[in-house]
Formats: sequence, structure tokens, C-alpha cells
Amino acid sequence: MRTSFSGTKRAPEAELRPESPPGGRRVGRLRAHWQGLAWVVVGIVIAFAAMFAYTAIGPVQPGMTQRDINQAVARALASATPPPSVAARVYDMIWPSVVLINTQTRGQDNEPDQASGTGVILDQSGNILTSLHVVQGADEIDVIFADGAKSKAVIAASQPDKDIAVIRVLEAPPLLVPAILGSPGALQVGDEAIVVGNPFGLRHSVTAGVISGLGRSFKPPNSQEPMTDLIQFDAAANPGNSGGPLLNRDGEVVGIVTALANPTDQSVFIGIGFAVPIDVAAAAAGTPPY
Repeated sequence: MRTSFSGTKRAPEAELRPESPPGGRRVGRLRAHWQGLAWVVVGIVIAFAAMFAYTAIGPVQPGMTQRDINQAVARALASATPPPSVAARVYDMIWPSVVLINTQTRGQDNEPDQASGTGVILDQSGNILTSLHVVQGADEIDVIFADGAKSKAVIAASQPDKDIAVIRVLEAPPLLVPAILGSPGALQVGDEAIVVGNPFGLRHSVTAGVISGLGRSFKPPNSQEPMTDLIQFDAAANPGNSGGPLLNRDGEVVGIVTALANPTDQSVFIGIGFAVPIDVAAAAAGTPPY
């Protein structure tokens, strides 16, 4: 028996497509890459355009006026630390060289009479320059240095006509700071005048003023002859300042305070003080004049 296959359908053959060449795939990938970069560039351009438009249409900042500038300068100056004054700078230089001098003298009733004055260290040997009336006739002379050290002292030399004395301590402390001596010949009326001393026993007090006269003469109380060639100044000086340094703006000793001018019997300052020029005063200690 034969079997008929006329009713059996044949399966269709698979459709064959040609494979894309390698070069075509690379071109596609490059096209996709550049399209992505183009969108990034477009985004950047849009962002810059938005910023420019905001700047153009935004509120205009007003410029600084002269008042704004002045206020800014004033604020800057107010915040700056001011330099120290001339008196403060001079005080820092001289205070280690200034000493307190205390004296005791037996009076007629055998009671001790105490007084105080000022001195300035002259050299490393322990010589101290002061006024003669501070130590004259004293039974005991005590010196207190800036660091608190104490020592007895004796009169080593004197110049009575100039009211100048040199005292020498018996036990000098390890550290002595001599003062720097200046030239009185360089002084002019109106120059700064700084006085450091111990008025009324108030240690290391500083006052400031100006040189108010040169070549002055003054007759101290209980003196027969006037003192001559004195420096006149208006920095406040009171009892206890005698023997202390008169200084210029550079911290140099240009004189030794010796007297106060007062038309009354009061020993207080009324605006005029006198100092012996330092070249004359230092000559009592053997320092050559200059």
C-alpha cells in the first residue's frame, strides 16, 4: 500500500540576512558618543546664558561713596594698636636705673628725721648720682633698687655749688643697669622732658612736659649763692623727685632734678622745675665733661 504525502506541508526555510560589516558598527558607536557630548555642550551653553541673563537683569550694586570709604578707614584705624607714647617708651628704658634713696638724720630732740629722694645709677661700680640736699647730713643712707634689692650707701663725692652728690652702695646687687647719658647741649626749648622719680615716696612715678628754658639761674632757699646754667622744665616734680633724672625723648639722662620754683613757702610743684645739666653733674664723679 502506498502512502500519499500530498497533504504534508513543507517547513519554510529560515530567512538569511547579510552580516553588518565591522566598519559600520564603529561609525554607529562614534555617532552615539558625539551626540552625548553635544547635549553636554548645549547644557553648558544654556547655563552660561542663564547666568548672563540674571546678571544683566539683576539689581545693580551701588558703588562706594566717600562716606563709606571714610567709615572703612575709621574702622581700620580704630582696630589698630596705637604705638606707645614717648613717656612710656622712655620709662621702659630708664626704670631699671632709677633708685629710691631713704635717709635718717638725728634731730635736736634725738628723734630720727626721715626723708626720701631719687638717684640714678651712673656706672657698674655702684656709683649713684643724686642731689646733695637729699643726702647731706644724713646719719644713714639706704638705697632701694628697681628689683627691690637694698643696700647701705655713703657719700663718695659732692659738688656743693651745683647741689650734686655721688653716693656709693656698700653691697651692690649682681645686676646694675647704668643709665645712658645724653648731651644737654643738644636740647632746645620745646623739646620733650620726662622725669622719673619717687615723689612723696611713690616709687617710679613718671611725668612728662617740655623743656621750658635753658641757662636759667635760681637761688635755692637757705643758700647764699644762686645756681646757674640750669635747665628749666614743666614736667611735674615734687619732693622726692630731687636727685632723679631729667630725660629726653631718646631715654637719655640730660639733667639731675634739683629744685622747684615756688613763690610761696610750700615745697610743691607749680609749673617750674630746674635740673643741673648732666655733663656738669657727672663731673662730680670724675666723668669728663662733653
